[in-house]
Amino acid sequence: MTNTKLLKSTVFAAAALGLMAFASSASAAGVGACLITKTDTNPFFVKMKEGATAKAKELGVDLKTYAGKIDGDSESQVAAIESCIADGAKGILITASDTKGIVPTVKKARDAGLLVIALDTPLDPIDAADATFATDNLEAGKLIGAWAAATLGDKAKDAKIGFLDLTPSQPTVDVLRDQGFMMGYGIDVKDPNKIGDETDPRIVGHDVTNGNEEGGRKAMENLLQKDNTINVIHTINEPAAVGAYQALKAVGLESQVLIVSVDGGCPGVKSVAEGVIGATSQQYPLQMAALGIEAIAAFAKDGTKPKPTEGKNFFDTGVNLVTDKPATGVKSIDTKEGLAKCWG
Repeated sequence: MTNTKLLKSTVFAAAALGLMAFASSASAAGVGACLITKTDTNPFFVKMKEGATAKAKELGVDLKTYAGKIDGDSESQVAAIESCIADGAKGILITASDTKGIVPTVKKARDAGLLVIALDTPLDPIDAADATFATDNLEAGKLIGAWAAATLGDKAKDAKIGFLDLTPSQPTVDVLRDQGFMMGYGIDVKDPNKIGDETDPRIVGHDVTNGNEEGGRKAMENLLQKDNTINVIHTINEPAAVGAYQALKAVGLESQVLIVSVDGGCPGVKSVAEGVIGATSQQYPLQMAALGIEAIAAFAKDGTKPKPTEGKNFFDTGVNLVTDKPATGVKSIDTKEGLAKCWG
């Protein structure tokens, strides 16, 4: 599916959401909306901004975009919400860095009459936002965990596993992917809402990456100091995965470690094709953002609010496991198909 097709598909997805499909740019003329992402450099958020901008132009929505300086910069996001309220926006789309800490400011926006939709990263609690459009991040984690266990076979029971997570605040997306991996792999997660309370002896440890290559490299180096026999690495995203690979290659251990990740950006899928990453769970940020703009336009028109996917407390925008080494019992697509659907 190309990015153009993804944008067109929002017309059909809108029906599932209970939204109205708008045929002309005049339909939402004068409606203000805000997109607030964690950063403006990560390809995932770049593509999200692209999807929101294109849909806003199509519908005549006045879109303003904001981003944190780095992943974890919640202060900039709080300031952005305040600006959106002051500007009289009808709705906010946000990928929150601090999913708990941002809640009071989100409440202030909702109390002022704005529709607030979380993209990709659910707030904590999830109903702090009016709606959430996201990948099923728990499922994304389960897919790569199940694939890693199936790929290792009998060796899975003696693996040495490291986790390259996002930030110390443990945002929901971080927890869901981390815990999902463990569930898929067959590790007892203890408290599913908390990272790091596991007692499984196969776990070497956790470190944070801030979701970028440099963070991934440093975190991998730290885990290697704990145990240089580590042979499985779960990463929060593909930039962190590439950083981990660089650290491993620097000490000649790249062939020893199976790296898995989540995102499905074009550079990440290429890393799978090259053998840097074993498998990644692909998500679709363009569609998340385009649907979000449609939802704000519908809300501005007649107060309609989006509905979640049946059986879930959020609208699921889909996920696929991408690998060129399929594992028995784990559904996947290859990198050729992954590249046709990728972003960034």
